[in-house]
Amino acid sequence: MSSSGGGGGSSGSPCVDRMMPLSVLLKRELTSEKIEKPDILHGLANKSKKGEDFSFLKTECQRVPGNGVTTFSVFALFDGHNGSTAAIYAKENLLNNILCAIPADVNRDEWLAGLPRALVAGFVKTDKDFQNKAKTSGTTVTFVIIDGWTVTVASVGDSRCILESAEGSLYLLSADHRLDENKEEVERITASGGEVGRLNLAGGAEIGPLRCWPGGLCLSRSIGDMDVGEFIVPIPHVKQVKLSNAGGRLIICSDGVWDALSFQSALDCSRGLPADVAANKIVKEAVLVKGLRDDTTCIVVDLLPPEKISPSAALTKKQGMKGLKHMFRKKSYESPSHHLVRNYFEPYAVEELFEDGSAVLAQRLHMVYPVCNIFKLLLCAVCQVEMKPGEGISVHACSSKSAKVRPWDGPLLCRDCQVKKEAMEGKKPSRDLSRMRV
Repeated sequence: MSSSGGGGGSSGSPCVDRMMPLSVLLKRELTSEKIEKPDILHGLANKSKKGEDFSFLKTECQRVPGNGVTTFSVFALFDGHNGSTAAIYAKENLLNNILCAIPADVNRDEWLAGLPRALVAGFVKTDKDFQNKAKTSGTTVTFVIIDGWTVTVASVGDSRCILESAEGSLYLLSADHRLDENKEEVERITASGGEVGRLNLAGGAEIGPLRCWPGGLCLSRSIGDMDVGEFIVPIPHVKQVKLSNAGGRLIICSDGVWDALSFQSALDCSRGLPADVAANKIVKEAVLVKGLRDDTTCIVVDLLPPEKISPSAALTKKQGMKGLKHMFRKKSYESPSHHLVRNYFEPYAVEELFEDGSAVLAQRLHMVYPVCNIFKLLLCAVCQVEMKPGEGISVHACSSKSAKVRPWDGPLLCRDCQVKKEAMEGKKPSRDLSRMRV
C-alpha cells in the first residue's frame, strides 16, 4: 500500500476520561492572548516500491473539542521496514498517545511548553504497546505539530524535516539516526550491550552501512523492532521553533528522497511551486536521480501570512541568503523583496524555543519549573495510568543520582514503564524498587 494521508482510529482526540468541562477550557482560551494563525497549504506525493511508507495529515485538530481557536495541524511520515505493521500502528495510535500525555486543563502556552515531554511519552508508549503485540516490524517517524507560528518536530530514524524560512535560510528540524552518521549513538548502543558493525564477507571484508546486531538495523532509533534489541530506542529528537509571521516552507521526506537529493537540491527544484506541485516535483527528481529503489514520499507544508496564499511569491528565495543554519539566531530587519509579503515589521527570524536529542528517558521526562507543575505526579509519565500513593517509581531510580532522589521526586513511572526504561538503558529489571516508590 502506498503512502496515505488523513486521520484514523482514535488518533484525533485526547483522552476523554480526563477532559475538563468545556466551559472552563473555553474561558481559559478566551482570556488568553489572541494568536494569529498562518494559512497552511500542503501537498503529498509518493512513489511506492515496498508499500511501507505511510503518512498522516490533519489540519483541524483541536486542543479543546468544538473550539476553533484551539486548532492545530499535524503532518507525519512513517517509513516502515521489515513489513508495514509498525508504521500502520504508529499512524493510528501515536497522536492520541501524545495528546493523552498533556493535561487537559492547560492554556496554549502551557500546552506548547509541555509538548516536548508529551512527544517523548507518546513515542515510548506507542513503542511499548506495539512490542506487547509481539510484532517484529519497525518504523521511522517524523512527526510535525504546527500551532500558530510554532512548529514542533519529533523524529526517530532517517526520515527528515527541513525548513526554509521566508528570507531563504535552511534549517534542520530533525536528526539523522543512521549509525553511519551518528557516532554518539554508536557509543550509546555498544555501552548498552549491543554490537555495531558492517556485513562481513568471506575473507573478512566488510561491506555496506553500519548495522546494529542482532537484527542488522542501520538505525539507532525507531518504533518497533523488538527483534533487534531494546537499545534501539523510540525516544525522539525534538525541536521546537517559532517562525516570524512572514512564514516558511517545511519539507518532510522519507530516505527514498534524501538518498537521492541534498536538502538544498530539494528546495531548489521546488521553489516557487505550490505545495502539491512541489511535493510531486521533489519525488520525481529523486526517482530520476537513483530510480525507484525504495518507497519515496514527500510532504510539503507552506505556512503563509493570513490571506497571502500565493506560495510562489511568498516563498521566493532572496538573493545572497543561501546557507544551512545549524544555529538559530535573530536577524536584523530587511525590507521584504517579495510581492505579497508586506506591512510586516518583525525580522525574518526563526527563533529556537527547545531542542533535545538525548536518549536518556529520565532527562527527557524531567521538566524544570514551572512547566513541571502542569503534570500530575501520580500519573505514570509514559503511559498515563493512574497510580496509588506508594506505587510510583521515580524516573531517576537506579540512575547515578538515585542516592540523592527522594521517594516523591517525579516524574514517576509505573512498574511496566520502569522495566521498559531499564531495558532501553541495557539494564536488567531491578528486583527491589520499593525504596524509590511514592
